[in-house]
Amino acid sequence: MTEQRAHNGFTLPAIGFGTYRLNGAAGAAAVAEAVRGGYRLIDSAFRYENEGAVGRAARDSGADRASLIVTSKLPGRHHEYDAALRTIEESVYRTGLDAIDLYLIHWPNPVTGLFVEAWRALITARERGWVRQIGVSNFLPEHIERLDRETGVLPVVNQIELHPFFPQADALDYHRERGIITEAWSPVGRGRDPLMFEGVVAEIAAARGITPTQAILAWHVARGAVPLPKSQDPARQRENLAAAEIELSVAEVDAITALGRVDGRLAGQDPALYEEF
Repeated sequence: MTEQRAHNGFTLPAIGFGTYRLNGAAGAAAVAEAVRGGYRLIDSAFRYENEGAVGRAARDSGADRASLIVTSKLPGRHHEYDAALRTIEESVYRTGLDAIDLYLIHWPNPVTGLFVEAWRALITARERGWVRQIGVSNFLPEHIERLDRETGVLPVVNQIELHPFFPQADALDYHRERGIITEAWSPVGRGRDPLMFEGVVAEIAAARGITPTQAILAWHVARGAVPLPKSQDPARQRENLAAAEIELSVAEVDAITALGRVDGRLAGQDPALYEEF
C-alpha cells in the first residue's frame, strides 16, 4: 500500500476512513469495525459531533494506539485564538485519547479572515502536545501561502473536495510542490450520481473485475491523493480499502480524469467565498 509523505516526514496510508454522520453507538461500532478491517487513518470533525464516537471506536477496536491517525477539525465559529485553543482541548477531551494525531482547520472562512489566528492556535496546541500534526481543509494556495508567510509553518495536509467530476489537478500539483499531502473528501461524490458510475468508470471496473467505487478510489491513489470513503457495511469497508492495491494504467487514470467539469463542485462550496461556522 502506497503511503503519502509530507514535507516533515509525516506519512498517511493510501486510503482513510470518513465518519460524517457516523454518530453514537452505531457510529462507534462502524468505525471500530473499519479499524479492525485495516483502516489506520480515521477522519472526524468538531462539526460532525462524533469525536466521542470516534475516540470510543479507537479504544474499542483493539488496534495499537500508536498505529492509528485520528483526525479532527476546527469549526469556523471558533477561529479566534483563545476560542480555538479551548475548542481543540475540548476535542481531545471528547475523544478520550491522549492526543489527536492530526488536527485541521475545517474551512478558511476568508471573508471573516481569522484563519491565520486559528493556525497560530493549532501551532500552540501542537507545542502543548494536545495534537501531533496540524493541517488544513478546503484551503486555496493563496491561503496556504499566507500561513507560511505569517507563521513560517506549512500544513502537512490539505483536505479538499476531489472526485472525478472535480479532479483538482492544479491543487494536486501545488500540494506536491510544497510537500503537502492531499486528502479527498466525498471521493466518489454524494448520492452515487449515476453518471459517475456509468460509461468509462463502469467499463474500467468491468474489464478489471472490480467495482466502480474501487475504480474511483484507485484513481485517487494513482494521482497521489488520499481518499476518505465512508461505509457502515464491513464488507464494503474492506472492499474500499482493497482499492489501494489496484494499479490503474495511465490511460485509465486519464480517462477518469476527463470526466471533470468546469465547476464540478457538489454543492458550490468555493473556498474563496464560502463561510462555514
